[in-house]
Amino acid sequence: MNCRIGMALQICRVEDIIIEGIVTGSVVHFHWVRTVVVHSSGEITTTALGCTGGVGRGTVLNNGLAGGGGHGGRGGKGYYDGSFIEGGVSYGDAEFPCELGSGSGNDSLAGATAGGGIIVMGSLEHSLSSLSVYGSLRADGESFGEVIRKQDHSTISNIGPGGGSGGTILLFVHSIMLADSSVISTAGGHGSPSGAGGGGGGRVHFHWSDIPTGDAYQPIASVKGSINTRGGFGRGQGHTGENGTITGKACPKGLYGIFCEECPLGTFKNVSGSDRVLCHSCPADELPSRAIYVDIRGGVTGRPCPYKCISERYHMPHCYTALEELVYTFGGPWFFGLILLGLLILLALVLSVARMKYVGGDELPALMPAHRGSQIDHSFPFLESLNEVLETNRTEESQSHVHRMYFMGSNTFTEPWHLPHVPPTQLIEIVYEDAFERFVDEINDLAAYQWWEGSIYSILSILAYPLAWSWLQQCRKRKLQQLREFVRSEYDHSCLRSCRSRALYEGLKVAATADLMLAYVDFFLGGDEKIGDLPPRLYQRFPISLVFGGDGSYMAPFSLQSDNILTSLMNQCVPPTMWYRLVAGLNSQLRLVRYGHLKLTFGHVISWLETHVNPTIIAYGVRVDLAWFQPTSSGYCQYGLVVSATSNEIVQYWTEGQDRYFPSMEQLSWSGASRGDSVGRPGASEYLRIFGGILHAKNLQTLKMRRAICYPFSLIVCNTKPVGHQDLVGLLVSILLLGDFSLVLLTLLQMYSISLLDFVLVFFILPFAIFLPFPAGISALFSHGRRQSAGLARVYALWNITSLINVVSCFEITAFVCGFLNYWSHSSRKHMNIQSWNFSMDESEWWMLPSGLVVCKIIQARLIDFHVANQEIQDHSLYSTDPDVFWQS
Repeated sequence: MNCRIGMALQICRVEDIIIEGIVTGSVVHFHWVRTVVVHSSGEITTTALGCTGGVGRGTVLNNGLAGGGGHGGRGGKGYYDGSFIEGGVSYGDAEFPCELGSGSGNDSLAGATAGGGIIVMGSLEHSLSSLSVYGSLRADGESFGEVIRKQDHSTISNIGPGGGSGGTILLFVHSIMLADSSVISTAGGHGSPSGAGGGGGGRVHFHWSDIPTGDAYQPIASVKGSINTRGGFGRGQGHTGENGTITGKACPKGLYGIFCEECPLGTFKNVSGSDRVLCHSCPADELPSRAIYVDIRGGVTGRPCPYKCISERYHMPHCYTALEELVYTFGGPWFFGLILLGLLILLALVLSVARMKYVGGDELPALMPAHRGSQIDHSFPFLESLNEVLETNRTEESQSHVHRMYFMGSNTFTEPWHLPHVPPTQLIEIVYEDAFERFVDEINDLAAYQWWEGSIYSILSILAYPLAWSWLQQCRKRKLQQLREFVRSEYDHSCLRSCRSRALYEGLKVAATADLMLAYVDFFLGGDEKIGDLPPRLYQRFPISLVFGGDGSYMAPFSLQSDNILTSLMNQCVPPTMWYRLVAGLNSQLRLVRYGHLKLTFGHVISWLETHVNPTIIAYGVRVDLAWFQPTSSGYCQYGLVVSATSNEIVQYWTEGQDRYFPSMEQLSWSGASRGDSVGRPGASEYLRIFGGILHAKNLQTLKMRRAICYPFSLIVCNTKPVGHQDLVGLLVSILLLGDFSLVLLTLLQMYSISLLDFVLVFFILPFAIFLPFPAGISALFSHGRRQSAGLARVYALWNITSLINVVSCFEITAFVCGFLNYWSHSSRKHMNIQSWNFSMDESEWWMLPSGLVVCKIIQARLIDFHVANQEIQDHSLYSTDPDVFWQS
């Protein structure tokens, strides 16, 4: 160095140094010192105590104008008379600086500036344990002063040199702390106003003695103050000096920068060095879609970069849910789907074989249809006529039968059974009217339900409708038993005129259809009546009303019950085989009538009666018409047949002219002749009164039907025609039943992975409804007897549609809300790179399994409908459009 050092200061072999004043010198060295603390009032400075010339001195003109001195950065160019004056060059090693700053100007000229000196803390062998700076460390270059006077005291212009360059601050430390107002500065000085350049900045270097790595890493610097190595300002048209350098010892792997900090989140550094570009970004394809990068002590030193899943519900290393772990364990979605499908088919085949062995001969193919005139096969009476006989089969009862009086109402909690107080015309001669009214009062009181029974039904309807249906059927059955027991043993039969009937408690019997929706009271003669024309023959009873059981719903389709009494009466004019066939065909048509679609579906029944029935039975002097009966105050009415004679002129007039009696559906009654000369009772002119009206194509459109809230589901669950292929349908039902159960388990697993709240809501809204279709389906498939199998299959269908409501309401609402919120809350933290074909059950695709479950349940519902139809209808010729084929079968 070709410069003169004015003063050097070295302090060594001191444990702790606290500086509260000013320490100054050209070179200040603290050697073999443990800690140094510079208080806010303290300052260590070598400002303007460096070289006045030096390696980095700027070019000097004869008039004294010069460029700035250089060191860590080049000196600023001066400007004079249209040309620039070069500043000093930079020199020294930025990674280990040890030079004084250079000045500007000429030693022989007054006003020359000097560079900054050197401040050294510690040494390679003996670094400071810690350096705490609240004040300042300065090694700035000198700025040009005020007006310079020569020795002869004559004043000259402000022409002068540039600023001196900053010096060197070299720190051998283990850790450093710079407080808020602290300063470390090696700034360049300012040039003279006449166009001199500014001095270049100096050098600051942190030589860390021991940089901890890995789990032992601790931050080695706390920097809140300022570190300044800027160049000095040029004045006039002179240029500013370049900034100096701030460097640190090369950092080990995982750390970067002057102060060896951990590489930013999402980057790694696997080489030594301090440059920021050495911290490479972690490859995006190595980060799962539901993961975020995490900090580790000492920084990331290599790939793969550490990460964690965004939620505890995902599992390392791929951040899969429990469901996805299961799927990818078996090779991914496609392989898992194929394996699951194959397993379902295999289990369904095993289930079908076990079912066929268990039910045995209950599901033998239907026998060959009987030829016309042959004895009908009664091995499957339910399949042929949907018949249910609850009373005795004694033939003699039909011979003493006088009249069948139907209960009004549908036997529900809002519309219980009840009888009208006025006895019908047919009973006037065998009952006492006042006693009959008392009998009706007792019957109606007994048929009414308690309030708590309806309350239980309402609660169960909300929780699980199949349970509500079972409760309703139990209440109906119990109510029927109470009515029958009352009439059989408790009531004294005082309304009957027959002494024998009152003494023997005979003459009244209560029965009901299989669906327990239609009940009736049969009145019989006691044998001691003194009326010779009783019981009346069939033609004397015309027109006869035959009320349908059921209400057209899926669980209770319309049906005509033909018990022994009715069959015996109809056999007086129609052959038994023809009557059985008529009832079987009618019931097969009534199965297709749906509540809410009565206008359309009743139209098919009317058309069938006109094309298949009446043209055939009219040869026997009778015809049948569809009609409605006994409307209640709430608007509920019953449907059935009106059987009338075609050979009786008065009856013929009634059937042809009933529109004149009943121009609209609101009419409540009509009168039809029941006794006339044509049936052997000359002079008779009394009329029977039947409450209701005949339905035909014209007035059918005036029907006013109220649709229930569950009407949309009737489009999915409804009675259909049989499709045959019973074994295939059973196999498909088994596959879908097992698939439904599998999807339920997978969906619940998915919901549990998303949120425990979702899982609880899905599981307990409509409690356990999502699970119960499986045992209900197994029970239906393995039940003995077609009648029982069909009934249980309907219950299975109810549970299936209830679970469908569960899926729609719970999954599509609770899972949507929770899943959607979770998705948006985590979307900002996820780095997603998912191709459209890739399987990912993250929050954006939570709907896939619930949607698949909905589709599965809808298909399953239709197959159950086919299964029920196959169980209930064996003879497909019942739906033949050719009347000849229908009757010949």
